[in-house]
Amino acid sequence: MTRPGLPKLIATDLDGTLVRSDDTVSAYTHGVLDRVRAAGIPVVGATGRGPRLTELTRNDIRAADFLVMAGGGRVVDQSDPTGPVVLRDERLPAEVLARLLADLEAEVGPLTVMVEASDEHDAPLWGDYHENWPYQDHFEARTRDECLACDVIKAFARTADHHVDELLAVARRIVPPQVATLTQAGLGFIEICPPGVDKATGLTVVAQTLGVDPADVLVFGDMPNDLPMFEWAGWSRVAVANAHPTLRAVADEVTLRNDDDGVAVYLDRLLSR
Repeated sequence: MTRPGLPKLIATDLDGTLVRSDDTVSAYTHGVLDRVRAAGIPVVGATGRGPRLTELTRNDIRAADFLVMAGGGRVVDQSDPTGPVVLRDERLPAEVLARLLADLEAEVGPLTVMVEASDEHDAPLWGDYHENWPYQDHFEARTRDECLACDVIKAFARTADHHVDELLAVARRIVPPQVATLTQAGLGFIEICPPGVDKATGLTVVAQTLGVDPADVLVFGDMPNDLPMFEWAGWSRVAVANAHPTLRAVADEVTLRNDDDGVAVYLDRLLSR
């Protein structure tokens, strides 16, 4: 249930939630987020994007005081006047990922696998080519052994024989949560993150830094990788109208679609009441 008054912290997912289908964020949305900050409410961008996309993320949510990236594995404080401060940086060991993939392939057959290993600006993903990956300009074909030569920020996997939600269910049955966190963000691939890494644990770092109780946090999202922060936040959990059914089912409220600036419309009304 939405609580009275105003939240003390606002966190929003980006792709599919704040960012429109044409990969833009409207001037209206930027303006509303500026009003949120002017009201003294810190803003957090909570995204599955890895640190290699930090500059793009900063441009999409310019009002953000903090960034929770890589699904919670990288947390950055942007409010420090001396410059951004990394508060969290988690990696998945290569040997753990190798065992996990072998176990999963024994169950479902060959996987298309990509890994995110570098946090350098605009660095590509490495791995198996797949025509359905939407960001081919940020991809570099590499062998599985090359992909597993170092610890990774996260990995992506898919199979032609399973819908992504079905593959996620199988993977969660096989892989214990203490080994890796498994989710999906609407890209047709399951995402494999370090254990204990999700948007809720990333936001916990922010909340503890600010001294904010989760009960005072408002969150927005659209996909299953937003579920942990929906379970964690208590002021209100708002899904956009285009959200995955599993997220809509646990949302307190539903706002307009991302293409209709649903997050900004909700916040505009909140600030104006």
